[in-house]
Amino acid sequence: MSEKNLLSDLAAHLYASSGEDGGRTPSERELAEHFGVSRGQIRETLAVLEAMRIVERRAKSGIYLTQHFASVDALALFAKAGLPLDPIQIYETVELRKIHEIKAAELASQRATDENFARLEQVIARSEQRIGRNEPLGEEDRDFHLEIVRATQNTVFYNVCSVYYAMGIRRLPIYFSDPARCSQSHAEHIQIFEALRRRDGNLAQALMSAHLQGAEGYWKGLISGRQIPAQAGAA
Repeated sequence: MSEKNLLSDLAAHLYASSGEDGGRTPSERELAEHFGVSRGQIRETLAVLEAMRIVERRAKSGIYLTQHFASVDALALFAKAGLPLDPIQIYETVELRKIHEIKAAELASQRATDENFARLEQVIARSEQRIGRNEPLGEEDRDFHLEIVRATQNTVFYNVCSVYYAMGIRRLPIYFSDPARCSQSHAEHIQIFEALRRRDGNLAQALMSAHLQGAEGYWKGLISGRQIPAQAGAA
């Protein structure tokens, strides 16, 4: 088993076997036997999960799941492994993504290169083809937004925002299963692109804010029965 697969598979197994956040997980020996690897490999992988605040190893007590305190990278790992994410965490991530991408639109309007614009045009063309075939736009939506972040020419900014889309890897196909939503999103992407090409940072920010408001409202509706921050609807 590869190191990458062991990390996600171990996280999924710990989640399934602990029963609840804060629950005790199987021992290193039991985990090694379950995955058919050495205890050293399990120990090293647990160290990574502990750094991501997924587990806590307590001396003379055992290993405990601490998902509630997991890092953003950990939440992305959960999503890739197919583990359920707390609806509140999903909503808060969408809110944080919105804040970052509005700023990205402003910076991209100033810094985007011809290469960035060419890639955005390619994504828009792919989107039009998918809409013509009545297919969802999950991948194209991700590529469009991340290309705008890439156009800020800030690698750290890009890496941070990439995590949001890793977390949404299983949700985007669901969100874009509605053909009307795909068409509307595509039309809004074109407007944002035109604002960026005109180097109009104020308009690009306003359009991005309005565009992401739809996703924010969608997730707010899904968790309407859960407690969310009083100002959660604010940009």
